[in-house]
Amino acid sequence: MKKQQFIALMYGWIVILGLILVVSLVLGLLLRFTSMDEKTLSWITLAVGLISLFIGGIVAGVKGKQKGWVIGSFTGLGFTLFTFLVQYLGYQQAFSMEQSLHHLGFILAALAGGVIGVNVVVNEEK
Repeated sequence: MKKQQFIALMYGWIVILGLILVVSLVLGLLLRFTSMDEKTLSWITLAVGLISLFIGGIVAGVKGKQKGWVIGSFTGLGFTLFTFLVQYLGYQQAFSMEQSLHHLGFILAALAGGVIGVNVVVNEEK
């Protein structure tokens, strides 16, 4: 993997983690100070995850400038691997079937974002 592509992956992962941390703080405050329950938040967190990985894929694709589907896939796979390692090593639990499907959606969202990000760059250079 080229240095430029690795840097693009790093930018994508940083954006994803930053977005998720900020939204997690807001959702935690909403959960604490409003009447929202955890069932409502489960759908919101899924949507936030998909949007965050899509945006992270776009950022990685824009920075990578080529092979958007590869950069997007690795962005999503890296996030999924990080999440799995935290869950498995920290809580001794593997992914459930539902979590596996969510992470498949996350990888696909990052892949789509990477493809769009590369095409945005190509269209600006013409």
